[in-house]
Amino acid sequence: MSIHIGDCLDVLPTLDRESVDLVVTDPPYNIGIDYGKGRKADRRGDYDIWCGQWIKWCHRVLKPHGSLWVISGQEHGADIDIAIQATGMTMRNRITWHETFGVYCHNKFGRTSRPIYYAVENPKHFTFNKAAVTVPSARQEKYGDRRAAAGGKIMGDVWTISRVCGTFKERVDGVPTQLPEELVRRIVCVSSNPGDVVLDPFAGSGTTPVVAAKLGRNPIGIELNPDYAAIARQRMEAA
Repeated sequence: MSIHIGDCLDVLPTLDRESVDLVVTDPPYNIGIDYGKGRKADRRGDYDIWCGQWIKWCHRVLKPHGSLWVISGQEHGADIDIAIQATGMTMRNRITWHETFGVYCHNKFGRTSRPIYYAVENPKHFTFNKAAVTVPSARQEKYGDRRAAAGGKIMGDVWTISRVCGTFKERVDGVPTQLPEELVRRIVCVSSNPGDVVLDPFAGSGTTPVVAAKLGRNPIGIELNPDYAAIARQRMEAA
């Protein structure tokens, strides 16, 4: 378990090629969030190029059977989508994360969803633990239909999970954004196995490394802000 302090574009090249089983990350959205260097630092004119750079390095460190999951915002998600495809990886799904407690707006539709991009290195050889994402079907629960598959079905591509609000018990002070553990747990469980290496190049408060550690994976995090890295390390030690 480790948290590297630094720019992911500097740290990723130091990791061994094909050494990571799963990448799960929630990069800056380019919408002006203050991650410690002011809101302007999260406004890049070259955002599409930058995404192409770090995604290319993630592609390099993934094992031949590896998977990549990127949580994004609506505003610039297309840049991430295109950058993933440019690596030659196979896009398996574009998940819609429906956030309860979303951000509501006065003169346009509220922001209550985010895209999640799920891609694999090899479309014929990858980890996909179906049991982790299998749920009872409506035929089973609602209608008692005998035709329903006894074991349930793989859930759909719209996931309803609350975002982490300020009053939530899992909320960590000192970091402006934080993924819910439930969301990360689902991804880690379906796309990796115990003992696998899970990488987050934008670790932030450390939710991905923490969840990975709890699930018996070997987490690696990269974080530019040393204060956030300290928080992530504390959470990992507690996990």
